[in-house]
Amino acid sequence: MRPELDETHDPALASWVESANAADADFPIQNLPFGRFRRPQATEWCIAVAIGDQALDLLRAGLVDTDDMNRLMQADVASRHALRRAISRALRRGSAGADRLRAWLVPQADVEMGLPCRIGDYTDFYTGIHHATNVGKLFRPDNPLLPNYKWVPIGYHGRASSIVASPRPFERPSGQFKLPDEPAPSFGPTRRLDFELELGAFVGMPNALGEPIPMEQAEAHLFGLALLNDWTARDVQTWEYQPLGPFLSKSFATSVSPWIVTLEALAPFRVPFERPAGDPQPLPYLDSVANRRTGAIDISLEVALQTAAMRDAGSPAQPLMTSNFRESYWTLAQLVAHHSVNGCNLQAGDLLGTGTQSGSAPAQGGSLLELSQGGKLPLRLANGESRSFLEDGDSVILRARCERSGFRRIGFGECRGTVLPARVRAG
Repeated sequence: MRPELDETHDPALASWVESANAADADFPIQNLPFGRFRRPQATEWCIAVAIGDQALDLLRAGLVDTDDMNRLMQADVASRHALRRAISRALRRGSAGADRLRAWLVPQADVEMGLPCRIGDYTDFYTGIHHATNVGKLFRPDNPLLPNYKWVPIGYHGRASSIVASPRPFERPSGQFKLPDEPAPSFGPTRRLDFELELGAFVGMPNALGEPIPMEQAEAHLFGLALLNDWTARDVQTWEYQPLGPFLSKSFATSVSPWIVTLEALAPFRVPFERPAGDPQPLPYLDSVANRRTGAIDISLEVALQTAAMRDAGSPAQPLMTSNFRESYWTLAQLVAHHSVNGCNLQAGDLLGTGTQSGSAPAQGGSLLELSQGGKLPLRLANGESRSFLEDGDSVILRARCERSGFRRIGFGECRGTVLPARVRAG
């Protein structure tokens, strides 16, 4: 199953919220992503959709009957489609209810955006084959991909409690690492802090324990996508990850953008999923006609960096790289089918990270580990600074958009995080 085109995708639709009609708006009426905001001095979170530079409080506007995003997300596909149509009609230019709804619009800049839902579990996959190849070459130049990579979607169980909403900053983590020329490991703030450009898929409809989700139904269990930055302490990771994988090198913070772009909004940007000639085809439980026909999504991704010196000088963030999610080696449906094939029960609000989405060219690395070739070739920035890995005060900004002739541009907003100094010093 996949979302079909309907009246909500009509590129001629305009909104009575004028900021949504700008050609470069991330959140036109054809998008309608979901998130949660909190008014100043308030304690409760409100469910909203983004429209232009505004957020519409859906419960107070009478468009939903709950402020529990997880409850809304677990609705079936037909109910989600009906809600999207109702919101779209209410926000269209000429809507009879516009005057009533204006009272429940709030500028996004005036409220606190939180995590878009309660995240119970977080699984991070490794679907970016260019990233896997680039990193593998640093350690295994002659055999960068492990034998299982092209057969099974690799993933690990991450830490949900330390996922934070953009633009919340985080402290540089401390941990144990071993320097190449030292006989024993050291402890202290990481010296090789990195970003990872990812997308995060949010589970909507749950499945029961012991009930695998077949490929034909997998996308019906997903609510939508957000940007994800899986911050990583590379020196800690190198020392700890054998034999059980990432632990403290990643569990200190993961940033997510505050708006979930629904699969319905992304329907115009579906493209065929194809494996390179000579690569093994997926096993039957990871294959379907629909997945081959439209399993991939054309999403342009980019990363920018703003150092403290740039910020002090009033300079904008400097673009570092671009890539596209359509090059992912595994599709969203395959992640859901594989995750549940053993009977694992996915729940509304669970987050599935895609893994780092690098491009095929050297300049398209989705992490500094790739862009600086493991720190050997520091990046020269336009203001004269250089970076092998992130320094205190650095802000990393992830952005994404979908564009196709005959349809409105769909954006994801931004996922921003700023590195603060470590709280724990070497000792």
